[in-house]
Amino acid sequence: MIGFNFQTTINFMKLKIPALILSSILIVASLGLITTKGLNWGLDFTGGTVIEVGYQRDADLSAIRSVLADEGFPDAVVQYFGSSQEVLIRIGPRDDIEQVTLGEQILSLLDQQDADTVDMRRIEFVGPSVGAELKEQGGLATLAALICIMIYVAFRFEWRFALGAVAALAHDVILTVGLFSLLGLEFDLTVLAAVLAVIGYSLNDTIVVCDRIREGFLRIRESSPIEVVNESLTGTLSRTFITSLTTILVLLVLFFKGGALIHGFATALLFGVVIGTYSSVYIASSTSLLLGISREDLMPPPVEKEGENTEPLI
Repeated sequence: MIGFNFQTTINFMKLKIPALILSSILIVASLGLITTKGLNWGLDFTGGTVIEVGYQRDADLSAIRSVLADEGFPDAVVQYFGSSQEVLIRIGPRDDIEQVTLGEQILSLLDQQDADTVDMRRIEFVGPSVGAELKEQGGLATLAALICIMIYVAFRFEWRFALGAVAALAHDVILTVGLFSLLGLEFDLTVLAAVLAVIGYSLNDTIVVCDRIREGFLRIRESSPIEVVNESLTGTLSRTFITSLTTILVLLVLFFKGGALIHGFATALLFGVVIGTYSSVYIASSTSLLLGISREDLMPPPVEKEGENTEPLI
């Protein structure tokens, strides 16, 4: 197995306070963006109609927007979909037009602008009630995942590790969602799936780190908690580097070659893998240290032998 051996212990915890301050600033900024700017919810959550059309030559998005606005669709979102010849049109819920005939109406308008060069590829409709339900269930799924993870880590390791792990996972979720709010990227069900995948990836890294730190406390007797954490993190660095690098290489292929359908998915995972690796090293470990984790907290309880505390018979 290919690996890297780090002979010198790296002092990760030297930067724990700056890292926590930076993360706190980013979390506050992300929450501010989500609250004020909001998310560019996809059709899965808002409801409405999505229409994909294809052109035989490069499409003029400005002309398409102008035609739709003149015919009563000023809020239509028009964008390229994979290439300059593929166009995606998103239209919010409309009560004055039957959804069955909406696609035919849009295609007729585009035909008038550019006859014989445009054809319908697909049309999808999602009701607003379904979208609101998906939004609520997606949030509950994320919250339930964090709670279950906290319970598992508390039983598996120690409650300080559990709080550190959940803090790292919440950190990753908030920053990932904040990135989508900042860039105005569409947030749909595939992105929500990516956010849940980020939770799983980050949790895997955090579990490995917590396990190595626990082993370090039981193995290293004459070192302070910070020294034990630094040595433990250095021991996991080879595994973390290889895992993150191979994952990022695959995601880069998906990002550049996967097409528009999974662009948001790949973006969320790329950012999530990077930020998840960072949070496993600094957020989870630093939080556990600040909560006062020590060797005594991780020592197994003494096992009382049968008859050990009974008085001998005379």
